[in-house]
Amino acid sequence: MKLPFFLARKFVAAETLEETLPVAEALHAKGLGTTLDKLGEYISDRKLVEKAKLDYIQLIRSIDAASGNIDNNISIKLSMLGQKIDESLCLDNLHELLAVAKTTGTFVRLDMEGTDVTESTISIFEKVFPDYRDNVGIVLQAYLKRTREDVERMCELQARVRLCKGAYKEPAHLAWQDMPTIRERYLEYMEMLISKGRYPGIATHDDSLIAATKAYVSDNNIPHDRFEFQMLFGIRQDTQEAIAAEGYGMRVYVPFGDMWFPYYSRRLRERKENVWFILRNMFKS
Repeated sequence: MKLPFFLARKFVAAETLEETLPVAEALHAKGLGTTLDKLGEYISDRKLVEKAKLDYIQLIRSIDAASGNIDNNISIKLSMLGQKIDESLCLDNLHELLAVAKTTGTFVRLDMEGTDVTESTISIFEKVFPDYRDNVGIVLQAYLKRTREDVERMCELQARVRLCKGAYKEPAHLAWQDMPTIRERYLEYMEMLISKGRYPGIATHDDSLIAATKAYVSDNNIPHDRFEFQMLFGIRQDTQEAIAAEGYGMRVYVPFGDMWFPYYSRRLRERKENVWFILRNMFKS
């Protein structure tokens, strides 16, 4: 497994939290925000669910102990907390995790997975949000045909949304399939979230979307502190630093953990665009 992990190392900080913390600290020192993302998904064993919950809680406490050298900010997957086993189990685990996050001032982003759990993820989010308004946010995917209504709902709640294009392979009756349409929807939702939402994360590596976002906030005199850009670790770090130097918030999602191989092999199997995306960015700054 050494060779595959060597190839993945550009996009995965490390296999352990201890090795990941210095990586996040180095990014933070360059003026980049960080979100730590422990890899793993779709757990179907209750014992492993319990372990994942405890690992997430330990992650929160470890970041808090880093004395301000890393943002108190993590990303989690509800399928790691028992979502596919029993939603009530998942909800209980999430409440326990968010209670710790609240005491440490940690922000927890609920990642969005496939459409088989989209409604469940939003439903669970809405159940915990009233008690943890400052500690929990959600991801919405621009390519899903339901997303406009979800964006409107999150704006009403004043919930923090991370907007991405969407990476899973989904059927045409649920998701837009062509990139021009996906970009159109993305820009529509970007404008809604920045103008009506609460500190959204504009998560994209697409230069056209980045430029359009900058133009929108400039044309409408929207302060840079109303939103932030977000990118993935290992992809276009020079660009990340340049955007931060322009005065925009820039957050880097830093994945780590020993579940990196299933994570990347799953993504590469699902969408051929992901293969080309990674290959292009292996040598792109």
